[in-house]
Amino acid sequence: MRYRLIYAGLALTGVAAVALGVVLGAEGEPLTLPEPLERVHPAPGSLAPLQTAIEVDLPNGYKAEIVVDGRPVRNASFTEATGVYRWSPGPDDPAVQEWAPGEHKVTVTWDTYAGRPDPGSFEWAFRVG
Repeated sequence: MRYRLIYAGLALTGVAAVALGVVLGAEGEPLTLPEPLERVHPAPGSLAPLQTAIEVDLPNGYKAEIVVDGRPVRNASFTEATGVYRWSPGPDDPAVQEWAPGEHKVTVTWDTYAGRPDPGSFEWAFRVG
Protein backbone atom coordinates (compact mmCIF):
# COMPACT_ATOMS: atom_id res chain seq x y z
CA MET A 1 0.00 0.00 0.00
CA ARG A 2 2.83 2.38 0.84
CA TYR A 3 4.47 2.06 -2.59
CA ARG A 4 1.14 2.96 -4.27
CA LEU A 5 1.05 6.24 -2.38
CA ILE A 6 4.63 6.95 -3.41
CA TYR A 7 3.88 6.20 -7.07
CA ALA A 8 0.69 8.29 -6.93
CA GLY A 9 2.65 11.20 -5.44
CA LEU A 10 5.34 10.91 -8.11
CA ALA A 11 2.69 10.79 -10.84
CA LEU A 12 0.98 13.91 -9.49
CA THR A 13 4.33 15.70 -9.27
CA GLY A 14 5.06 14.78 -12.88
CA VAL A 15 1.67 16.02 -14.08
CA ALA A 16 2.13 19.27 -12.15
CA ALA A 17 5.61 19.78 -13.64
CA VAL A 18 4.32 19.27 -17.18
CA ALA A 19 1.38 21.62 -16.59
CA LEU A 20 3.69 24.28 -15.15
CA GLY A 21 6.02 23.93 -18.13
CA VAL A 22 3.15 24.39 -20.55
CA VAL A 23 1.85 27.47 -18.73
CA LEU A 24 5.25 29.14 -18.36
CA GLY A 25 6.46 28.10 -21.78
CA ALA A 26 3.39 29.35 -23.63
CA GLU A 27 4.40 32.25 -25.79
CA GLY A 28 2.12 35.01 -26.92
CA GLU A 29 2.86 37.06 -29.97
CA PRO A 30 6.57 37.71 -30.35
CA LEU A 31 7.62 41.27 -29.59
CA THR A 32 8.40 43.22 -32.75
CA LEU A 33 10.70 46.16 -32.16
CA PRO A 34 11.32 48.84 -34.77
CA GLU A 35 14.64 48.73 -36.59
CA PRO A 36 17.38 49.29 -35.41
CA LEU A 37 16.25 48.70 -31.80
CA GLU A 38 17.51 45.27 -30.75
CA ARG A 39 16.10 44.85 -27.23
CA VAL A 40 14.41 46.68 -24.37
CA HIS A 41 14.09 45.66 -20.74
CA PRO A 42 11.72 45.27 -18.97
CA ALA A 43 9.64 43.90 -21.80
CA PRO A 44 6.55 45.85 -22.81
CA GLY A 45 3.58 44.92 -20.66
CA SER A 46 5.66 42.92 -18.20
CA LEU A 47 5.63 42.96 -14.42
CA ALA A 48 9.01 44.02 -13.01
CA PRO A 49 10.46 44.04 -9.49
CA LEU A 50 11.26 47.28 -7.63
CA GLN A 51 14.97 46.78 -8.34
CA THR A 52 14.56 46.69 -12.12
CA ALA A 53 16.72 48.72 -14.48
CA ILE A 54 15.78 50.13 -17.88
CA GLU A 55 17.93 48.71 -20.68
CA VAL A 56 17.92 49.81 -24.31
CA ASP A 57 20.07 47.93 -26.82
CA LEU A 58 20.98 49.63 -30.10
CA PRO A 59 23.65 48.75 -32.66
CA ASN A 60 27.00 50.50 -32.50
CA GLY A 61 26.89 53.98 -34.01
CA TYR A 62 23.58 55.00 -32.44
CA LYS A 63 22.88 57.40 -29.58
CA ALA A 64 19.72 57.28 -27.51
CA GLU A 65 17.71 59.57 -25.28
CA ILE A 66 15.49 57.93 -22.67
CA VAL A 67 12.44 59.47 -21.00
CA VAL A 68 10.79 57.74 -18.04
CA ASP A 69 7.32 58.83 -16.97
CA GLY A 70 7.79 62.13 -18.83
CA ARG A 71 11.15 62.91 -17.21
CA PRO A 72 14.39 62.84 -19.25
CA VAL A 73 17.06 60.46 -17.99
CA ARG A 74 20.41 62.26 -17.88
CA ASN A 75 22.69 59.72 -16.19
CA ALA A 76 22.17 56.45 -18.08
CA SER A 77 25.31 54.37 -18.36
CA PHE A 78 26.37 53.47 -21.89
CA THR A 79 28.57 50.58 -22.97
CA GLU A 80 29.92 51.54 -26.38
CA ALA A 81 31.12 48.03 -27.26
CA THR A 82 27.62 46.58 -26.93
CA GLY A 83 25.43 49.63 -27.58
CA VAL A 84 23.49 49.09 -24.34
CA TYR A 85 22.10 51.98 -22.34
CA ARG A 86 21.25 51.13 -18.73
CA TRP A 87 19.53 53.21 -16.08
CA SER A 88 17.84 52.60 -12.75
CA PRO A 89 16.37 55.06 -10.25
CA GLY A 90 18.50 56.26 -7.38
CA PRO A 91 18.33 58.71 -4.47
CA ASP A 92 20.45 61.32 -6.31
CA ASP A 93 18.61 61.00 -9.61
CA PRO A 94 16.60 64.09 -10.59
CA ALA A 95 14.25 62.03 -12.81
CA VAL A 96 13.07 59.19 -10.54
CA GLN A 97 14.41 58.38 -7.07
CA GLU A 98 12.65 55.00 -6.78
CA TRP A 99 10.04 52.99 -8.63
CA ALA A 100 6.51 53.45 -7.35
CA PRO A 101 4.20 50.46 -7.71
CA GLY A 102 2.09 50.71 -10.84
CA GLU A 103 2.59 51.40 -14.53
CA HIS A 104 5.59 53.28 -15.90
CA LYS A 105 6.05 54.58 -19.43
CA VAL A 106 9.42 54.66 -21.20
CA THR A 107 10.16 56.49 -24.44
CA VAL A 108 13.44 56.05 -26.26
CA THR A 109 14.46 58.14 -29.26
CA TRP A 110 17.58 57.44 -31.27
CA ASP A 111 19.69 58.57 -34.19
CA THR A 112 23.11 57.83 -35.55
CA TYR A 113 25.96 59.97 -34.33
CA ALA A 114 27.93 59.68 -37.59
CA GLY A 115 27.02 59.08 -41.22
CA ARG A 116 23.47 59.04 -42.55
CA PRO A 117 20.75 60.02 -40.12
CA ASP A 118 18.45 57.20 -39.00
CA PRO A 119 16.10 58.71 -36.39
CA GLY A 120 13.34 56.79 -34.65
CA SER A 121 11.51 56.27 -31.41
CA PHE A 122 9.73 53.59 -29.42
CA GLU A 123 7.44 53.84 -26.42
CA TRP A 124 6.41 51.07 -24.06
CA ALA A 125 5.01 50.56 -20.60
CA PHE A 126 5.63 48.05 -17.83
CA ARG A 127 4.33 47.56 -14.32
CA VAL A 128 6.26 47.55 -11.08
CA GLY A 129 4.75 45.41 -8.39
